[in-house]
Order: sequence, then C-alpha cells, then structure tokens
Amino acid sequence: MSGKAKNANGDGVTSVLVVGVGGQGVIMVSKVLATLCQEHGLEVKQSEVHGMAKRGGAVFSHVRFGRQVHSPVIPAGEADVLVALEWAEGLRWLHYLNPETGVFISDVRKIIPPFACRDRGRGVMPHYARSTPRDVLEKVSVGYAMDATDTAARLGNERAANTVLLGIMSTTLPFSENAWLETIERFVPPKTREVNRAAFLAGREWVKDATVPQGEVLPQVEVDPALPQARNVWDINPAWCKGCDICVKFCPERCLKLDAEGKAVMVKPELCTGCRLCEMLCPDFAIRLSKEIPEKVSS
Repeated sequence: MSGKAKNANGDGVTSVLVVGVGGQGVIMVSKVLATLCQEHGLEVKQSEVHGMAKRGGAVFSHVRFGRQVHSPVIPAGEADVLVALEWAEGLRWLHYLNPETGVFISDVRKIIPPFACRDRGRGVMPHYARSTPRDVLEKVSVGYAMDATDTAARLGNERAANTVLLGIMSTTLPFSENAWLETIERFVPPKTREVNRAAFLAGREWVKDATVPQGEVLPQVEVDPALPQARNVWDINPAWCKGCDICVKFCPERCLKLDAEGKAVMVKPELCTGCRLCEMLCPDFAIRLSKEIPEKVSS
C-alpha cells in the first residue's frame, strides 16, 4: 500500500492529525511539520491539546497548511493524514480520516492505560481495542501499520519511534528528504541527532516494502496454571529516571520507591504481579519489565 496525501475538498489545504499519549513526542512531530511548511512559504495553523497528558494521557495536534488556511481545527472525516503514535489512539481518531483519500499511519505498540488493568491476576487479558492492523488497513484508502517502537529500539533509542513514523509520513507530503532532516535536527537534542536521522530514514525505507499489512497484533493467551510461573525481571535505568514518582504512586502493590538520589528502585519484588503499569506510565522509558520462564524441574 502506498500513496500521497490528497486533499479532497479542493481548497488547497492539507490537514494532518497527529495523536498519541504523553511522552511519545506528538508535539515534536507536529512542530517539525508546521515549521517545514512555514519555511516553504505556506500558511500554517496548528491546534493541540496536551497539558497534564504529558504524564500518560491523550495528546493530539491538528496541523493544517496551504496558501490560505482559515481554521486550525480539522473537521471529522477531513484529515488527509492521520499519524498515530499509539494504536488505540489511532483507532479512537479514525473517524477523522477522510474515508476516500486519507492516509493512515500508526505504531502497533500498545500503551495500556491504568483503567484497563483493574484485574491484575496472572494471565488476565486487559481491556484494550481488539482491532488488528489488518482489520483497519482493509478499511482505509492508504494505510501503514508497523512496530515503530521496536525499529527505534534496534537503532539504539526507542523514544525515536515518533521519528520513524515521521519518516513514513514524509513520503506522503511534497517536501524533500533533506528538508525534513534539516528541520528534525532543530527539534531533537544534539546527542540524539544521529539516532533520529537513522529512525527517519528507516521509516522512509520501510514504506518501500509495505505492500501488505504488517505488525499484526497477536492475540493474548491465558496462562496454563500447570506450567511454571514466569519470573518478573526489572531493568530500571537510573540515567533515564527523572524521579517523577509516577511509578511509585501508581504501583498497585507498592513495590517501588525513590532512593536517596531520587531514582526509582524495586524494594518488594515478591509482591509484583507484573501488571506493567510502571513500565507503561513511565514518561522517560526508564523501566522495562520482562518475563523469565524457569525450567520445569522433573520429578
């Protein structure tokens, strides 16, 4: 599936809607686009909502550009491009995409909100959108669904997932690769310029092979109680932890605390149920939880 964003209203205005959750870089993506448009002599209007959303809530940004733009808000059904940094947010805003010509771009990674994890028992499926990439891509004019977070992680920094999606989006708009790269460099920290450059180019390259729906979301399965229980393994990166205290406050079992240096540490591992709230809500990606299956001891 491939294609360029097409304005179906005939007013010469292109509308791009960027959505996600706090900490993913929604605003960075929209500001890169808005700045690039301005530098090409286009009029740009931008509308966004974030506020406290930076701590895990919904974030969205409307960007409209053209020779003359009268409103900063995109009406439902008129977005030429919808870029979703989180899968469920993409589904929630899908009705804003132009059904005939719109381009849908989304990361398939899930960031499950706290209210979806009320039952913390082992093997319980969280309440989350069940639509798969294939379900959605069959309903849109042009669509791309990929695991941008994994791509960015393999490049050295999973926080560059937004730049991977920016790379995909760039192929739908009439600006040169160099113009995009020059603008991105102005909005990312100097130390991350190389990884963001690589992430952007990886997104553009991926589009060339995106001829079928990719990133299929696998169904979750119940845990067989007869099997050995998985062991929770935590990796807390103190260099990334900003001591915001979110993981400590939201942990249902009170397993975490801040140490003398203000860094999150695991203090009661035996109580952890593996609900992953700490990992999902950390705005700095400082916590990663994985599972280890111990070898079954033969009797």
